[in-house]
Amino acid sequence: QVQLVESGGGLVQPGGSLRLSCAASGLPFSSYAMSWYRQPPGKEREWVGVIRATGSITINLDDVKGRFTIARDNVKKTVYLQMNSLKPEDTAVYYCNAYGSGGDYWGQGTQVTVSS
Repeated sequence: QVQLVESGGGLVQPGGSLRLSCAASGLPFSSYAMSWYRQPPGKEREWVGVIRATGSITINLDDVKGRFTIARDNVKKTVYLQMNSLKPEDTAVYYCNAYGSGGDYWGQGTQVTVSS
């Protein structure tokens, strides 16, 4: 059974940083592309970016480029989203996604709230 478990969300002040983690189990992690998505309140889910099995990274959202980065640890089967210089508009539920030959899987999400 595939499981993706996000952690690291919470309340942070504008300008602060958070690192989200997504621990995977039940799949050949190193061969999967791992993405982060987010869903701001009242809005649709949007794709933040991906780190592929090769290690190449694409950050999709222009507003987070230069502030967010993605990393993976294939030994720990964990993907990370490092978020710096956080803004109130980064407030959202953040989800990780695993995509590979065996299917497409989602975590349950973790809430990030940026507020003073």
